[in-house]
Amino acid sequence: MSDTKVTWLTQDAYDRLKQELDHYIELRPVIAAKINDSREEGDLKENGGYHAAREEQGQHEARIRHLQELLRSAKVGEPPANDGSAGPGKVLTVRYDGDDENENFLLATREEGTEGDLDVYSPESPLGKALLGAKEGETREYELPNGSIQKVTLVKAVPYTGK
Repeated sequence: MSDTKVTWLTQDAYDRLKQELDHYIELRPVIAAKINDSREEGDLKENGGYHAAREEQGQHEARIRHLQELLRSAKVGEPPANDGSAGPGKVLTVRYDGDDENENFLLATREEGTEGDLDVYSPESPLGKALLGAKEGETREYELPNGSIQKVTLVKAVPYTGK
């Protein structure tokens, strides 16, 4: 991960992620004990419990590193400006070319998450990248996985309030 990447988080999301990080750190001795117990069972080449415990440890350590980096670079509780432009931490209302209905989603990291039916799209996704900096009423284009080009119009952009 880049040290310059900033993630906007609500205080609730920050607290939830910090609690998850603390939980994983508390599990370190438990997993280490599992590895030691499995190691004592004999031949490590054929010891499924040992390999499972090592894999679990690797997954936990990766999540710990990810959460530490995310929380270190997070901007907490500072909602973006209500300036009608698309950016992280905003709920965007868009209309796709050829579609009559609007779609609403939060432009943020998946870790920010939401309660309810609001989808979360990453600013790093093709749609997110295309919309970054767009002003209300502006139409942008991005490439779909099948290679075709999709036009999307930003109808509205408002700061996410956590609800």
